[in-house]
Amino acid sequence: MINLHKQFAKLAVAATVSAIALGGSMSSTLAQEVTLRLHQFLPAQANVPKNVLDPWADKIEAESGGRIKIERYPAMQLGGKPPELIDQMVDGVVDIVWTVAGYTPGRFPRAEVFELPFTMTDAETMSRAYWKLAEETMMDEDFARFKPLALWVHGPGVIHSSKPIVALSDLNGVKLRAPTRVTNKLFSNLGATPIGMPVPAIPEALSKGVVDATVIPWEVVGALKVNELVKNHTEFPGKALYTTSFIFGMNKDKYDSLPDDLKAIIDANSGEEFSAFAGKQMQADDAGPRAAAVEMGNNIITLTDEQAAEWEAAAQGTIDEWYAEMDAKGIDGKALQARAEALMAN
Repeated sequence: MINLHKQFAKLAVAATVSAIALGGSMSSTLAQEVTLRLHQFLPAQANVPKNVLDPWADKIEAESGGRIKIERYPAMQLGGKPPELIDQMVDGVVDIVWTVAGYTPGRFPRAEVFELPFTMTDAETMSRAYWKLAEETMMDEDFARFKPLALWVHGPGVIHSSKPIVALSDLNGVKLRAPTRVTNKLFSNLGATPIGMPVPAIPEALSKGVVDATVIPWEVVGALKVNELVKNHTEFPGKALYTTSFIFGMNKDKYDSLPDDLKAIIDANSGEEFSAFAGKQMQADDAGPRAAAVEMGNNIITLTDEQAAEWEAAAQGTIDEWYAEMDAKGIDGKALQARAEALMAN
């Protein structure tokens, strides 16, 4: 009889523990369900949303078993302008953003080292170096107010213009759209009249004659129909004329509010490897729009090594100015560039 009572007692305890565990598991599952809003400036059919951001979001949703849902808002659908994306994320208006570091001039000075002219040859290599350098010098400085998920650059920057641009003198008087503070300074120093504007404004600016030329990588040309608006495209051999630094980041409080297992899923799909993948993918996506421009009979100008050397020599003044600006901020620009180049060489 005593044994029977003991068995009943054990069963009761086991049942109670099971019920608590089941209830806890159910409430835990409910608590873990989270919706994240991803906001960015390009149309949904553009290459970066289609080939980088959507695959990332799909993977997060799948690996979380549907407990994380990522709502994607392209083309600034939640309001505001592209330069406001960083603050939208920091302030918690949205949870995740993809944006250009240089859309907020001076806010991410160390990231500008990757935008210096004639620095990049391969987007995957530079994107990996960008993440590594950020871990060494930027996470507690430039990126302290949010959680970086990935950092990358696009493929070689190309000049797309209404008139052919070959020699430096061809830039004189050209109203040219450039993406960042560094590139605006570069083209001003080279003789153009730079006009800063986010990528989505380019088609209208070209069609209305607000600008005569723009610099963007090939991969976004198709989405913006730039190859229909201008017929000349100037490429550089070897080192790229320029590239642009991107930020893919998440609101820090939102990330911190996630349970550990969901944080682990975000972390596993972020960082150096995803940064390298994103840079590689953007450069790979240059091929399609370039081929379309060739098929249309557009004028593809590839400078010779000697011609490019003249441009590179002329660009050195912009790099020297950047060193001085960094020194004024208490940042050793030369040392930062040397470290970036060392990371790209490894």
